Amino acid sequence: MEGPVKDPLDALDKSADDAVLAVIIGVSGPSYRPIGAMMAIFQDGSRVSTLSSGCIESDLVLHAIQALKDGKPSRVVYGQGSPFMDIKLPCGGGLEILLLPRPDRKVLAELAGIRAERRAVTLNINLESGDLRVLAEGRTGYLGDGFNVRLLPEIMFHVFGKGPEASTFASLVQSAGYPNLLLSPDPETLEFAARAGCATRQLKQKAFPAELRPDRWSAVILFFHDHDWEPEILKDALTTDAFYIGAQGSQRARDARMAEIIALGVAPEELDRLKGPIGLIPSARDARTLAVSVLAEVLSVAMWD
Repeated sequence: MEGPVKDPLDALDKSADDAVLAVIIGVSGPSYRPIGAMMAIFQDGSRVSTLSSGCIESDLVLHAIQALKDGKPSRVVYGQGSPFMDIKLPCGGGLEILLLPRPDRKVLAELAGIRAERRAVTLNINLESGDLRVLAEGRTGYLGDGFNVRLLPEIMFHVFGKGPEASTFASLVQSAGYPNLLLSPDPETLEFAARAGCATRQLKQKAFPAELRPDRWSAVILFFHDHDWEPEILKDALTTDAFYIGAQGSQRARDARMAEIIALGVAPEELDRLKGPIGLIPSARDARTLAVSVLAEVLSVAMWD
């Protein structure tokens, strides 16, 4: 399987080739990937995603091809309790992996539609038959004769700003694989981010676009040196469900920003949601350090269902 698809479920949904869905259903000790992590393995040996640091994937392909031949689910254990003593896990733990050949395409399409709407959903897998069901609720783990995998929307980054701080941050989250949109009044800022593959949009006025409605898995981050752009954008951002709303600037800039937002009619208690100064590294003074610092802060407070 070639192309830009990196999500194993998306890869399976978009390919007509025979394939296997591999899911970690058991972990003992330390592990590179968590329970519920998934990988797609295709008949030609290609794969999307990974379940280890690279130490088991080639062997998993062999078991997956055998599962396609057998036409039924199978399980493989690596590390602790494994019969494959020649395959070591550097972390010293153990993994139990379910191999599900030819997962139901109707269910995959249903999942794709739900996830495109940025809704949380649970995939239930019958461990014996391999039958799949879509559930509205249910945490990752065993449920009766099945196993649940909880699927959450990825963090969506809405980045507003002008200059290298805005374009560098958008480029960083793009390279990390997160969905993002950069909104800027500055064509040069937009051009730089677009070259990195970011979605971009030109801001024509100092306002939050009315049709933009960040959900609870979204972050809204402002990188303006001209702080006149901030109050109206932040006022409307605070009416959304975004779990993180922040703006670049010093403590003095933050205090001035707060006063202006209150003057626009925002209740003082609403301002508790507004982060600033932003980032885990105090007083970061170059665009790259600031970008890493802010991304780390967003991920540290991310809301996981």
